[in-house]
This record gives sequence, structure tokens and C-alpha cells, in this order.
Amino acid sequence: MRSRRVGGLLAVTTSVALVAGACGGSGGEPAGGGGGSGEPTDATISIYNTYPENPLVPGNTTEVGGGRVIDAMFTGLVEYDPRTAEPYNAVAESIETTDSRVYTITLNDGWTFHDGTPVTAQSFADAWNYTAYSPNGQQNASFFAQIQGYADVHTEDPDGADGPQEAPQPTAQEMSGLRVVDDLTLEVTLAEPFSVFPTQLGYSAFAPLPEIFFTDQGAYEAKPIGNGPFAFVSAQPGVNIMLERYEEFAGENQPTIGGIEWRVYETAEAAYADIVANNLDFLPIIPSSAIAGNLFQTDLPDRHVSQPYLGIQTVTFPVYDPRFQDPQLRQAISMAVDRNAVNEQIFGGLKPPADGYVAPNVPGRTENQCGDLCTYQPERAKQMFDATGFEGPIELTSNADAGNAEWMQAACVTISNALGRECNFVPVPTFGEFRTAINAQEMSRIYRSGWVADYPSIENFLNPIYRTGGSSNDGGYSNPEVDAMLARADAAPSEEEGHALYQEAERMIIQDMPAIPLYFQSVQAGWSERLDTVTVTPFRALDLFSVTVSE
Repeated sequence: MRSRRVGGLLAVTTSVALVAGACGGSGGEPAGGGGGSGEPTDATISIYNTYPENPLVPGNTTEVGGGRVIDAMFTGLVEYDPRTAEPYNAVAESIETTDSRVYTITLNDGWTFHDGTPVTAQSFADAWNYTAYSPNGQQNASFFAQIQGYADVHTEDPDGADGPQEAPQPTAQEMSGLRVVDDLTLEVTLAEPFSVFPTQLGYSAFAPLPEIFFTDQGAYEAKPIGNGPFAFVSAQPGVNIMLERYEEFAGENQPTIGGIEWRVYETAEAAYADIVANNLDFLPIIPSSAIAGNLFQTDLPDRHVSQPYLGIQTVTFPVYDPRFQDPQLRQAISMAVDRNAVNEQIFGGLKPPADGYVAPNVPGRTENQCGDLCTYQPERAKQMFDATGFEGPIELTSNADAGNAEWMQAACVTISNALGRECNFVPVPTFGEFRTAINAQEMSRIYRSGWVADYPSIENFLNPIYRTGGSSNDGGYSNPEVDAMLARADAAPSEEEGHALYQEAERMIIQDMPAIPLYFQSVQAGWSERLDTVTVTPFRALDLFSVTVSE
């Protein structure tokens, strides 16, 4: 096995195309993120967001609303280029390995948390151990499954959260694979080789935590403390979260904006009206009503963008519900969706139909994994559906405050036409209510889901979502043969060799169809006349380093 040194720029090849804004200008410098142009200002910008479902703890944040705030407040060992998604070292000075199993991570000196305390190797080790320790109930725990000793700190509930049995008490509180050598050196030993590990380290689950989190968690949750470019100021649940620029931020690039208001709206349409009126500065998701007929291009001349990003839209079956446990039923409903018709009618052709679970431009992806199961075949779909004996109407659901009603209703029409069975869209008022039901495994309908890459790898589109116990395996899907194939892929001696195994796992998952791939995501975003130098990243986020404000 060849030696690999992962230095200032991680030795990971990505195929992500350069992301160019439709207008507005440059992003960051390659392999280092975007640097703000001009002098720092006190100007605060407002960005549409959904209110986070949990306190702002990186290890317990898996949804986009909380993730956006976490990403602004924390900087990890690795970050991703805002135009190419290529990983580069941030808090890490170097990441070295000779076997893809033992990694020596050296930190840059001088990084501090927002309370002034230093960021050390212990800050990372403590945060990772806390997240992995199953009694702490952190949603991102499974991201640490590759680290040696994870099985000693994390046990699974044998009959699920609602069953009478309890998970066995872990035999340890710290993973044996984490060794703090000194303040700036962390040695990580994995249970098996995992070549994706350096790329993975840019995901927020691997962020450090300050000492106060462990000594007074209540105080931390009341005023979260990160080490990133923006520090927490205040929060009004369901209204907004306020951040301000952290003047002691140790990153090579510095933002020029003075702060961010993450603003919550009841509907995406209300947020869109404020973008048009220049009462909101950035809207990362233009609602379907404004995409139809390309209305947003007329409403927002010279201040909009339409571009692909590393994401996929799906709908997921709650397979813990006996009604949805037949794979043939799930396949039939997939073939009953006329993806092309929905794309043209609702999205003006801007969102191409999905042919698998992995988004384009993601390293390791291969085309047409889904084959006939993701094409509109109404006669075959009806024959398979009728054979399952499914009773009652088909129901799709989503939160009503994020602009998904139009496309889900359109999908229902095509399902009804193909299957001769009533299909209804049943909205849930808020994202918080929607996620609460999903997390509690109380869904009784096929529900909106999707994935935006945490890091650029095929592995990220499979393990968290479809592996048994994965951090975002919300539908309860489990297949031991898939788990075994994913484990083989994880342990491949190189990323290239792992890709073929991940692709085989993807084909196996598609045959089970626990979620229906619908379309690959493209972002339609808009901004106010105040903003200049707007770059939208491959992760569908505004680059907070390069954006500037003209008053």
C-alpha cells in the first residue's frame, strides 16, 4: 500500500465542476476557500432558514436549518472549496497516513473558541467521544463507527426507541482509537482502513467543542460557542438566530460582513416576496411558484442563480410501517412517478430526473444505477402495485413551510393516473413538527426526503442514509447484505477500489427501493441588491467569506 501524505491540500481527487454564479462574481481562491474582498464592515445580512430542530451541537445536528448555522459557527480540521468542493486543511496543519488506518493529525496553533479558550487536540477527542457515546443520544454518532473502539462506546437499542428493552450500557466512554499525543497532535486509529476519512473530516460532526460544553451543557446550549468565523449572539425560537463576526478567527481567510441574521419564515413564498422587495438578503431555495415560467428571472434581474449542486430529492417509505414493507410496492410507486412531466411542469426543466441515489459530479458516482425502476412505466407499475394488495389511498407528506407542495401534488397526480388509486398530498405545518415525527418514527405516509452532501464522496450518499443505524436512516431500512457490502467498500485500500464496491451497494439498495430517487438538485437562489460577490457553493450555501455588502 502506497504511502500518502495529506498536507495543505488533501490528496483527494474530485470531479466537481467549477460552480459559476449566473451573476455576481467570484468565489474563493482554489484550495483555500473564498476570501472577503474589501474592508470589514458592521453590516449584517439576512438569510432565509428553517429553525434548527435541536440545540446547536454539531454532533446532534443532521438537518439543513441547523447545519447552516453550525457551519458558520464552527471550522473543522478540513473545509471544502466554495466553488469546487475540493477538501483543504483548515484547523489541521497536516493529516498523515501510510496505511489509511492510522492517521496522525497535526493542528495549526493559535485557534481559539469564541470564549477565548484554545482549540486543542483534546477539544476534538472530547467532542468525538461525546458524540459516539450512545447514552448521549447524538444523531451523528455513526460517523465515528470506523474509529477503533466505537463498538465499546456505542450500543444499539435491541427493539428500537419505543420498545420495552433498553440498550446495553457501553463498556467504555472513550474510543480506544483516539490518542491525544500533545496539545496539537491527535492520532486516530481506525478499525479498518478507510481512505475516505480525510475527506470526511470536513463534516460538522467532526467539529471540536469547548470545555464549557462538558462542564455546563445548559450554559452552552443557551449560548453556543464555536471556533468559526461567526459567533452566536441570540436566538428567538421560530423567528431568527443572530451571529456576529468573530474578530479573533484564526482562519487564513476572513469574512467582511459583520454578522448574519438567520431568519425564519412561515412559507418560502413569504421569503421570496421579501427577496423581491429587498427586505431579505439571501434566499437559497426559490419556491416552485416562482420557478414556474422562470418568473424568478424576471423578478430578480441580475440577482439570481441557477446551477447544480451536490444534492438529490427523494421520498422515503417508513418501512417500519407494515403497509410499506413490500419492496414490490415501493418499486411500483417509483415507476408510477412521471419525473419528466413533474420537472417540466413545476421546475421548467431545471431539475433533471434522478437515475440513482448519488448526485452528479460526486466522486465515485456511476450513471443509470436505477434503470427501469426510475422510469415512468404506468402499465408495469399498475400490475405490480395491484399484486401487492395495498389498501387505501397513497399519501405523500412534507412540511408546508419550505415550498414543496407544488411538486409533491404534481407527483401525486402522475401516481394516481398510473395506478388508478387516489393519491393525496397531506402537509405538516412546520419543519419542526415534520422532523419530530420522522425522528420518533411516527410517520404513516411516504414523506419528502433528500440529501445534500456533507462531503464530496459516494460513501456519503449511502452509509448515513441506508446502512442499518445510519445517522440519517430515518425510514428504518435495514439489509444485512447491504451493510456487509458497505463495510467492504469502507475497508477498501483506496478510494478508487472502494468506488466499485459502493456502486454495487447502491444497486442492491435500489432493488429494495427504501426511498424513491426523484430528481437531482439544482439550486435556484436569489439575493437583494445589497449583496455583491455572491457565490453559491456546491452544498447550496452562500459563501460567507466572499460575499460583500454595498450600502
